[in-house]
Amino acid sequence: MLDRKLSLVLPAHNEAENIEAIVMRALDVLPRLIRDIEIIVVNDGSRDETGPIIDTLASRHACVHAVHHPHNRGYGAALTSGFRVATGDSIMFMDSDRQFDIADINALLPYVPYYDIVAGYRIQRRDPLYRRLYGKMFGLVVWLLFGVHLRDTDCAFKIYRADLLNSIELTTPGALINTEMLARAKRRGATIVEVGVNHYPRFAGESSGGSPSVVFRAMGETVKLWLRLRRESAGDPAPPNGHNERRALVRPRTVVTAVFGAVAALVALVSRKRRSS
Repeated sequence: MLDRKLSLVLPAHNEAENIEAIVMRALDVLPRLIRDIEIIVVNDGSRDETGPIIDTLASRHACVHAVHHPHNRGYGAALTSGFRVATGDSIMFMDSDRQFDIADINALLPYVPYYDIVAGYRIQRRDPLYRRLYGKMFGLVVWLLFGVHLRDTDCAFKIYRADLLNSIELTTPGALINTEMLARAKRRGATIVEVGVNHYPRFAGESSGGSPSVVFRAMGETVKLWLRLRRESAGDPAPPNGHNERRALVRPRTVVTAVFGAVAALVALVSRKRRSS
């Protein structure tokens, strides 16, 4: 059993069909593995019954806490709201769409005492082909621009040391939050290990993560974050391990432009196919 407190943050937007099952599964699994837990569910401006459902869960279970955004603010903003109220020694986040099973935390827990970040990666991603291609392309851009090279940067199954996460000022409201967290943690010399986890098809609710608007917004956020970190790195002292962050924030304009162009072409192709079907 892990002898510490874990805060599980669950961002939820229109997940009425999934959120109760996710929370109840966590309540069943986590107390058998971890000394103390809390579950923080962030309702990010849902238009369905997600809000009332998590309020009911919070009223029935003392360790469940509900956070509400009156309007949809984005995935990154939902995570940030959850992190701000978390009180655990470690903070985990997981999506609320039932494409992960909290029981896979068993694979991550042995590494928690020894690493600042324990990052899950999807052994076999159960998403449509176009979403897997988006992921590969963005992974390449993140590596080139931020020096963050993981098998699955955006996998929503990670555990952070709480004091590390609390020391990071997060500014990204949308899908690029994982990149910002990892890039800023890297600047602090954080240690990280990757662990394979299972990924399951979504069988309830609808995902917006691969929609053209979300993809183009993420592309814009990528450029803005890169510029912001470059400006910040100019005046920052070197991190404890002596890593030179300015070397990691390279300027491979040709490659990045080509990858973004490929993403845009893929988005256009997917949009045309959806309209014609």
